[in-house]
Amino acid sequence: MKAIVETGGKQYFVGTGDVLSVEKLDVEAGKKVTLDKVLLVADGENTIVGNPTVAGAKVAASVLENGKGEKVVIFKYKAKKDERKKQGHRQPYTLLKVEAITVGGKTEKAEPEKKPVAKKAAEKKEAAPKAEAVVKAEKKEAAPKKEAAPKAEAEKKPAAKKTAEKKEAAPKKEAAPKAEAAEKKTAAKKTVAKKETAEKKPAAKKAPAKKAEETK
Repeated sequence: MKAIVETGGKQYFVGTGDVLSVEKLDVEAGKKVTLDKVLLVADGENTIVGNPTVAGAKVAASVLENGKGEKVVIFKYKAKKDERKKQGHRQPYTLLKVEAITVGGKTEKAEPEKKPVAKKAAEKKEAAPKAEAVVKAEKKEAAPKKEAAPKAEAEKKPAAKKTAEKKEAAPKKEAAPKAEAAEKKTAAKKTVAKKETAEKKPAAKKAPAKKAEETK
């Protein structure tokens, strides 16, 4: 059922369960209001037009809140007269929810709101099996990972090869005795050279002695 209602000098086309913002009414939030100025009522194919209002028609509504709309800036300006005026305004309003429409002894009420709690419970029940399926899938995916262990062992085998190569490289230390023999030879040569120089030096010292005898 639909109706056209007049309030605050404006007309509104409403239906049961609709929420509308009207000019501020002197009613507190949470209380109910009855709108008597019903200009038209449409019930399916039957339409009743008022003259100017429909006799016996009423619209019952509950007040949700009283507030103010968005700020509107009013700026007045006159050229060459140094006249400027700026002013802000917020229009007060009342938020109504249509609960019922009555006409000719027939009343149509708004359907009660369904509680979302039941929906949440159903969603949780649906989510639970999904979570179990996810856990099972993760377990199946985790099981094949154990096969990676033999691969790790296969990767460790090259380490053994490296140790074998190191053992084979160890005999290279035999070259050390050859180096020692070469060093001994060079040392022997040096000693021989020192002896030869030592033997030559006394000959040079004897020469001055002969000169001294000749002088005598």
